[in-house]
Amino acid sequence: MFKHARQNRTFEDVIFQIQESILEGRLKQGDKLPSERNLREIFKISRGTLREALRALEQKKLIQIKTGVNGGAFVRQVDTQQISESLDLLLRYQKISLKELEEFREAVEPLVAAQAAKKASKADIKELTMLVDSIEKGLNAEQPNYDDLIEKDAKFHLTLSRISRNRVFESVLGTVYENINRYFDQFLPKDVEILKEIYKDLRKIVISIEAKDPDKAKSIVLRHIAKFATTMKGRENR
Repeated sequence: MFKHARQNRTFEDVIFQIQESILEGRLKQGDKLPSERNLREIFKISRGTLREALRALEQKKLIQIKTGVNGGAFVRQVDTQQISESLDLLLRYQKISLKELEEFREAVEPLVAAQAAKKASKADIKELTMLVDSIEKGLNAEQPNYDDLIEKDAKFHLTLSRISRNRVFESVLGTVYENINRYFDQFLPKDVEILKEIYKDLRKIVISIEAKDPDKAKSIVLRHIAKFATTMKGRENR
C-alpha cells in the first residue's frame, strides 16, 4: 500500500500517501494503521518525521491517535466537516472576496431553493412560513431589531438547505451563513428598507416552494442575491 517516501519531501509525501489511501478507500473507517515501527521501516523516515505527519493527519481529522495497550492510529470517517472547517477559517478572516462569495451563492443557492421546492413537506413549508411571519412581525415593531432580523434571514436560508435533503449543501451553506454577517456588517447598510426588501423576497420564495415551482424559486433567489450583491459592492468600492 505504501512505498518509500521521497527523500526531498518526506513529510509531505507520507501525509499524501496515507491521505490518498483513505480517500480512495484502501483504508476504511476504523482500520488501524501499521505500527510506528513498521511505518518508519516502510517510509524510511525518522520517528520525529513520522509523528509530525501523523499529527498533521489527525488535525485534518483523517485519523485518530489513541494511546494505551490497544492504541495506535485509526482511520476516521470522512465527512463534510473537514470541508466546513477550512471554509470557516477563510470566511472568518474575510479571505474570500465579495465577488467570490457572490459567485458561490449565485451558483449554489438557486439550486438549493429548487431542490427545496421539489422536496418540501407541509411541515417544512410551515416552518418557513413561521420564519417569514416572525420577520414581518419584527419589521412592524416600533424599533425593528436589525441584527435579529438578519439572523432570521440566515436561519431561513439554512432551513432551505436542510429541506433540500443534501448534506453537502447543508454543511457548506451552514458554514457560509455562520460567517456571512461579517460581510453584512462591513458592506450592507443597516437600513430598515433593506430589511423590507429581504422580507418581500423571502415571502416570494416561500410561495414558490409551496406551489412546488422549482424554476420560480430558483429565479427569485438568484435575483435576491444579485440585488444585495450590487448594494454591497457599491459600498466596497467607496
